[in-house]
Amino acid sequence: MIQETDAVVIGAGPVGLFQVFQLGLQGINAHLIDALPHAGGQCVELYGDKPIYDIPGIPVCTGRELAALLLRQIEPFNTHWHLNTLVAALSLQDDGRLLVETSQGAQLLARSVFIAAGVGAFVPRALKVDGIEQYVGTQVHYQSLPANTELAGQHVVVHGGDEPAVARAVELAEQGQATRVSLLHRRDVFQAPDALLQRLQQLRDAGRIHVEAAQITGIETAGDRLAALQLVDADGSTRALALDLLVPVLGISPRLGPIADWGLAMDRKQLVVDTEAFRTSVPSIHAVGDINTYPGKRKLILCGFHEATLAAFGAAEALKGDKVALQYTTTSARLHQLLGVAQGAQA
Repeated sequence: MIQETDAVVIGAGPVGLFQVFQLGLQGINAHLIDALPHAGGQCVELYGDKPIYDIPGIPVCTGRELAALLLRQIEPFNTHWHLNTLVAALSLQDDGRLLVETSQGAQLLARSVFIAAGVGAFVPRALKVDGIEQYVGTQVHYQSLPANTELAGQHVVVHGGDEPAVARAVELAEQGQATRVSLLHRRDVFQAPDALLQRLQQLRDAGRIHVEAAQITGIETAGDRLAALQLVDADGSTRALALDLLVPVLGISPRLGPIADWGLAMDRKQLVVDTEAFRTSVPSIHAVGDINTYPGKRKLILCGFHEATLAAFGAAEALKGDKVALQYTTTSARLHQLLGVAQGAQA
């Protein structure tokens, strides 16, 4: 079923979230698509706990804190979320609208599209084991298990050696629903904050997490199910590890993906835009943040915020067919109504 909308924003990093906010100030609600299962994009994935010092008015914050503040800022607007989702296709229709098709089967017919995809969609690094692909989405789930996954009686194996993998195993063990939780890594050495490693050790000592120091060499199946992983230990001995669910947490990597096939003007894998409303070579498609290029471009979050602001004005004027009057959140009754604040209160 095709859903009609005024705007689709591709990318839920800081610039994409601020794009939603700026569109909201123009009275435009958006559908927001991101490949990750959570908002924040590269800022959360790569700088989640690292300090950021150049956000106006915020002397210091982490990537997660910045994403949380931006999510709070867009709360007044009726954002339609499409997380853990890739854009499979984008096509210009005869009436000038854009059909956005997602990997989850959604079809969004939009009057404007805003690409805030940074250096591309961040997608999980795939586990390179023959035959594993057919179980992705059923018994194999990258990064995390789907919400409401039935864990009773299940042996869940988390595969990875960095902080996200350790955190995922700890989370599952603390939930206490799975019969067994195993953390699989090539060595019994993990890269994570001390507090998290201490918690891991506590859960190991209590028998709630089992660490498997080995490498995956293959899989074993039973009928149409994944039954076990074939492992090789450091001493070269081989064994099988029976399981019900596998959660590979091997990091993420950016991929430009289908953006390169949409027929938009590009320069060195970046979308060429004007600086009036950050339109691409297709006027109803805007590009903001690290995905775009223009003379004087600087890849900074605050520059992306500026770009999102002008892109929202440009889209609003295209939708209205006339200039949009500049209003201020300190004094505008209309903006106060959109933001859900009392008239006269400072926004």
